Amino acid sequence: MKRNLFLLAFLITNIVQSQVTADSEMVLIPAGEFTMGKNSGNPTDWQPEHKVYIDAFYMDKYEVTNKQYYDFCIKTNNPLPEFWGFPQFKCSLDYPDHPVVGVSYSDADKYAKWAGKRLPTEAEWEYTARGGLANANFPWGNQIDSTKVNYGKRYKTTLKVGTFKPNGFGLFDIAGNVWEWTSDNYGSHFTGMLSGYYGSSAFKITTGSG
Repeated sequence: MKRNLFLLAFLITNIVQSQVTADSEMVLIPAGEFTMGKNSGNPTDWQPEHKVYIDAFYMDKYEVTNKQYYDFCIKTNNPLPEFWGFPQFKCSLDYPDHPVVGVSYSDADKYAKWAGKRLPTEAEWEYTARGGLANANFPWGNQIDSTKVNYGKRYKTTLKVGTFKPNGFGLFDIAGNVWEWTSDNYGSHFTGMLSGYYGSSAFKITTGSG
């Protein structure tokens, strides 16, 4: 299956306020500083490494499922996603607990707002993906492990959300399975802005797949 077909699923977050009732399907991500990006001997768009401070926030434990997104579409008259009904993508109510795919950035943003939440920034996503680990290539360490993540050609399609063990923050499928949208625009260079993000362009940043 072509990798770019998985570019369209997402996690959503909710800003922590002075009083918030924790959703059982959300995890409180503690505030902290981390090293964003990774230096490499070759030109890449994830360098240079730089320190970023993240405020605390809540994040969904799981990727948004077909059932959740279907309910949103029915209640708001939003069109179903591009790959809805295609068995090879497991994007239908026949697979209610699989992550929804084929969702545009605009529709991902609409869903998040409808749910009373928002998409994570690139920095928030990377911070949570690391799960408290520093200087690691993956949420569990430095070696890719197909017993811990859905990637490559082993499974060839999506798996149910929560199939593998969570990372250190209690988040599932933060690597592999599908790509997830963030709220930031893509750019190939670091701006050095206070936000700590890389340079801006018209393209949104997706993360998370193998």
